[in-house]
Parts: sequence; structure tokens; C-alpha cells
Amino acid sequence: MAVNKLSIGSVNKMTYEDFIARFGNVVEHCSLCAAAVWRERPFRDAENLASCFGDFIDRLPINGKEGILRLHPDLAGRLAQVGQLTSESTQEQASAGLTTMTEDERQRMNNLNRRYKDKFGFPFVICARENKKDAILRGLQERLENSAQTEAVTGANEVKKICRLRILNIVCPDSQVTHSPL
Repeated sequence: MAVNKLSIGSVNKMTYEDFIARFGNVVEHCSLCAAAVWRERPFRDAENLASCFGDFIDRLPINGKEGILRLHPDLAGRLAQVGQLTSESTQEQASAGLTTMTEDERQRMNNLNRRYKDKFGFPFVICARENKKDAILRGLQERLENSAQTEAVTGANEVKKICRLRILNIVCPDSQVTHSPL
């Protein structure tokens, strides 16, 4: 997690390239979101920045939401097992206990992930930092009952939670832009 957090003033002064470099993975592997949000400057604070990302995701059509979901790795999947997740995903999955699963739990997760992806065409996404492995396994089982449209919206809402937490790792939550009187 980021130690030297940025002030919102520093974020607002970033060049397009610097903004993409720093925020291009707050939505997993989707620098396009950061590219769109950069135009919304100046941001009032970290929550406003997160809200701009969330608003962009909300405006996407269902197939756009599905596209963002397809960029996410399977939870405790092959990429995690071979150490090829982004640093953010590695930390998030570890915080949920997904790196310490038993072999039975791993097999159950892999089976549910496969069924989910076969049904919906994108991986199951949940904010791992807000859940533990038992809740994730339960959620995966329960969400298999949803329609594709419901699941695209539900998954996109989870992406927004992940995005917000990633932004709060980068930007001081209490820094705000102050406006001087005219």
C-alpha cells in the first residue's frame, strides 16, 4: 500500500501521462477509465475523485461494464497461484485470506469460478478487502443465481468499491481543494 500519499492538489496538477501512470490501475488493467476521469479535474478530494471514477463506470452500457469485469483475474485463480497478479490484487486477495485456503477451499473456489465464468462470460468480482474467504465463497455461490444483467451491474458496483479503496491508498483522504474568496 502506498506510504507517501498525494494531496488532492498534487493530483489536480498532474499531467495526463502522470495521472494515467498513477491511477491507471485503480480499475484493474483499465487505464481507459483514468483517461476519461482526468478531464474531470479539479477534484475536491479523494472521495470526489473516487466518485468521478464511479460515475464513469455507472455511465457505461452493460457490455462496457462486462468489459471492465473481464479485465479482473479469477479470485485465487491461476494468476494468483503463479504470482502474476497486479500488486494491488495480490494484497487485496491476501487480506481476504485467499492465499491461505485449504486445498478443499481452493478446489471449491476454482469450481465456482469456472461455473460463474461459463454462465456470465466474465470473472466473479467482489471487493476482497471488504470480505473474507468464507463470505466470498458464499457470495460466489449465491450470485450464480443472478441474471447476466444483474451480475454485470453487481460486479461493476464491486469494481467501484475496489477503485475507491485503491484511490484512498494513493490520495490523502483528508486533503481538500480550498478556494480563496474572490
